[in-house]
Amino acid sequence: MRIALAQVDSRVGDLDANVKRAREAVAEARAGGADLVVFPELQLSGYGLGSGADASCSAADAAALADGVAAVVGFTEREDEQRYNSAVYAEEGAPLHVQRKIHLVDYPPWDEDAHFAPGDSLSAFDKKAMLICNDAWQPLLPVLAVQGGAELLLVPSASATTMPDVEEYWCGLTTFYARMLQCYVVFVNRVGTEGAFTFWGGSHVVDPLGEVIAEAPRFEESVLLVDVDLDRVAARRAELPLVGALRPELLRAELDRLTARA
Repeated sequence: MRIALAQVDSRVGDLDANVKRAREAVAEARAGGADLVVFPELQLSGYGLGSGADASCSAADAAALADGVAAVVGFTEREDEQRYNSAVYAEEGAPLHVQRKIHLVDYPPWDEDAHFAPGDSLSAFDKKAMLICNDAWQPLLPVLAVQGGAELLLVPSASATTMPDVEEYWCGLTTFYARMLQCYVVFVNRVGTEGAFTFWGGSHVVDPLGEVIAEAPRFEESVLLVDVDLDRVAARRAELPLVGALRPELLRAELDRLTARA
């Protein structure tokens, strides 16, 4: 499988401009033989929370921009009065799976909980799972994704330099998950500036041995093509079977204990 990491900028609140830029990246990825193109978090709306500009759209509209390749597209999803930080997985221009960000960043300067409702589920599909930015910082979620059958963790992000040492944290997370869960991790971060946020890029792919096999530049737009071989996941898990049974009864017991204590 050839994956295109579409490390591109977006303009807050300008859906038309962001769709146009995404279509250009899709065309570049398709010309390079990509099977799948992955965009950053909130690619179609921009990250500028509280800007007053409503760039929300439906999953079907977000999926439609992918022409000739599969795509993961970050967008602001509106359902009735709620808005969600979502990503859609699309094939042939149609949405196949929508993931809503579960763990919103609920502290300054992000305060995502003031603008979005949290998602309430995570499920793997076709050996893939999507973890939207901060969801990858919650160790239980990647484990659940792999236990659900994921061999490819897709992580669209809008990570900014606001947090000290953020690049070191991300590198530690992605290499740890790839090595210990014996899967591919595809981290796609955006670039550009919105208000106080400067997005640093550095998109990369880590293989099941925990090796970074491709990395995009910092602070520059890039459509990086990377070949991954999912057969390596099965081979590595057979060679060193680290991914054991989940033991749900232990989780239930601990949840019961925490609930009783609360």
